[in-house]
Amino acid sequence: MKRIICLFCALLLLPLTACGAERDPEPSQLSTMPPVSAAPESRQPLPTPSPAPAFYHPLTGLPCEEDLAGRRPVAIMLNNLKAALPQQGNSQADIIYELVAEGGITRMLAVYQDPSQLGLVGSVRSARQYYWEIAQGHEAVFIHAGGSPEFYETKNSKGLFTVDGVNGYYSSRDAGMFWRNRDRVAGHHYDFEHSLLTSGEAVADMLAQRELEEHSAGYAYEMTFADDGTPVGGSSAKTVTVPFSGYKTGVFRYDQAQKRYLVEEYDEPYIDGNDGSQVAVTNLIILQTTYVVLDNEGRVKVGLESGSGWFACGGKMIPIKWEKGGADRQFRYFREDGASLALGRGKSYVCVIPTSRSVTAE
Repeated sequence: MKRIICLFCALLLLPLTACGAERDPEPSQLSTMPPVSAAPESRQPLPTPSPAPAFYHPLTGLPCEEDLAGRRPVAIMLNNLKAALPQQGNSQADIIYELVAEGGITRMLAVYQDPSQLGLVGSVRSARQYYWEIAQGHEAVFIHAGGSPEFYETKNSKGLFTVDGVNGYYSSRDAGMFWRNRDRVAGHHYDFEHSLLTSGEAVADMLAQRELEEHSAGYAYEMTFADDGTPVGGSSAKTVTVPFSGYKTGVFRYDQAQKRYLVEEYDEPYIDGNDGSQVAVTNLIILQTTYVVLDNEGRVKVGLESGSGWFACGGKMIPIKWEKGGADRQFRYFREDGASLALGRGKSYVCVIPTSRSVTAE
């Protein structure tokens, strides 16, 4: 009886063992199994790369459609007395140089690569030797209205060509280069000495007539530009205050939205009388040097050989070194380690101040 029961239990277990055993599929079964489909890959079209700019503007480093590297710029003396403001055409300058003229007052040397696009420019005032030397570094055609004895001595002894609105051919009405308008900006009435104007059209016509549009062979403006000129390791420079004298202090406030410094003077925005726009620049360069008084009028001699200073861009500022040397040499800017300074792409404002003045940044 016991044998029958054991045999019966063994028979019951056989199917369970067979069902629980795992078997690898036969090779023939593997070949007939359908392949597992991968999830379809989501392909995004590759962005079309922007074409490289055909040309870069020689004074700003910005892309442009025309090769301007061989074209001579013009440098125009601008009056900066409070009674002469607002200036006109100043916001369109590619580079503005500001220096003390005499008695603490300053004047600007506005450099324009392509004057044909300008409207009215003024008021035009007299030259000093050092403004002319800065213009020479750009091989620019120098435009002014009169000048100091030192400047005229240099001009006459060297037989220099300049476009003078007070003396010589271009001061005559027939030349069509300058004219006076004592109501040149709406709502203002100016003294006679603050009324002299020129225009982009008049300047362009003069350049064409005298065949002064091209640089001499071998000239090149040797500035380096970067897409982002913010100096590495720079200190905060959201507001930079630059004192020229007891009469004039410049203030440069960084605007994050524009990525440019908005310029102020005499506690007001520094504006262009043509359209009311505030002057705004990418690069702020401050150069310290010697000022030596020459005469009883307070005229000065400015050292343009070399020195130290500061460079601000992108809301940051670093100390720099600079050099120029001879009258026909360009300004060159260097980091403290001796490496050449790269400016940001855009307009520049260069302040040349006495070594006795202290710059503040915050």
